[in-house]
Amino acid sequence: MSKEQENKEIVGRWFAEFWGNPWNPKIVDELAAPDILLQYSLHAPRRGREDVKNFMVGFREAFPDLEFGGAADLIAEGDYVVGQWKGGGTHTGPAFSDFLIGSLPAASGREMRFTGTTVLRIKDGKVAEEIGLDDGVTALQQLGILRAA
Repeated sequence: MSKEQENKEIVGRWFAEFWGNPWNPKIVDELAAPDILLQYSLHAPRRGREDVKNFMVGFREAFPDLEFGGAADLIAEGDYVVGQWKGGGTHTGPAFSDFLIGSLPAASGREMRFTGTTVLRIKDGKVAEEIGLDDGVTALQQLGILRAA
């Protein structure tokens, strides 16, 4: 199996078990590098396994049905894997203030559905970086945090 195919398998598992529903918190210890960087436009960057786990615990408490899945085949070159995705969830949990802009009161009932593209770097069989460009404007508008002009 090629390095690229191995990396795509790692990312496929990461997407399914970290971003899927139900999520598997143990996947962070298994597949994330100790100093993993997780960075998207909606939230402050996260660094390290514990920071990434804590982020996801809070995100999933606020959005219990949170789920993201692939929207196209993964593309791999060397240490990098690129994936397109779509997903979201409904805010039925506690108040949530982890967005870089705005917050939600408890159980707002607002739903977000949006898309994005993510580049992951794999090092020694672990996810070292996950850096994504998401349609955060759409998500924030759907949540009522950002108003259309």
